Amino acid sequence: MPVVRQILNLCARLWRDENGITWLDTAPLIQLLPLSDARRPYPLSWDEQRVMFQALPDHLSRMCLFKVNTGCRDKEVCRLRWEWEMPVPELGTSVFLIPGELIKNREDRLIVMNRIAKSVVESVRGQHAEYVFTYQSRPVLRMNNSAWKRVRQNLDLPVRVHDLKHTFGQRLRAAGVALETRKILLGHRNGDITSHYSTPELEELIEAANKVCE
Repeated sequence: MPVVRQILNLCARLWRDENGITWLDTAPLIQLLPLSDARRPYPLSWDEQRVMFQALPDHLSRMCLFKVNTGCRDKEVCRLRWEWEMPVPELGTSVFLIPGELIKNREDRLIVMNRIAKSVVESVRGQHAEYVFTYQSRPVLRMNNSAWKRVRQNLDLPVRVHDLKHTFGQRLRAAGVALETRKILLGHRNGDITSHYSTPELEELIEAANKVCE
C-alpha cells in the first residue's frame, strides 16, 4: 500500500505527459493501516547462535558471524569488496567504507570490526581478489538461501537473516553502548555524522564493538 500511494503522488506531482500535464489532478487520500501484524525482531541468544552457526555451511557461517558482529545488512556482507578496506595502522587494524551509492540510505557505510569480525576477515583474506566473502570462487548472491532456510527449519528457529543485525544492536544496548555510537555502528542514517573519523574516534567505536564479543 505505501508503494501504491507513492506512485499516485508521483502521478499527481511529478510525472507528466508530452503536453506537460500531470497524469492525475490530485492523488487520492489513502489511509495506511497500522502494521499490527508486523513480525517482531528475533535476536539470537548466545546458545542459539552457537548451534545455528555450527549447522550452517562454513562459508555461510563465516558471513553470519561477521554480520552479527558488525550489524551489516545482507547485501553489505554479500557485496563486500577488498578495495573498500582502509587500514588504520595506528590501531593495528582496518575498517571498511562502502560507497554511499550502494547503501540503502545513500550514505557511506563505515564498517567497524571487533576482534571476532576481524578474525573472520583474516580467515578469508587471499581467497578472492575482489570479494571478501565467496563460495566456490564466486560471490554469494544472498545469505537467505536454501542452506539458511533448511537449518532454520531443522532447528525450529523463527530467525531471519536481518535478525542478526537486530542481535548486534540489542547486544550493544545491553552492553551500555550509547545510542549515538550504536547508530554509527549499525549504519543508521544520521545527517549529523561523517564517514571520516579520526583515529581516537575509530578507537572508541572499535572498543564499543568489542563489548559484544562473548
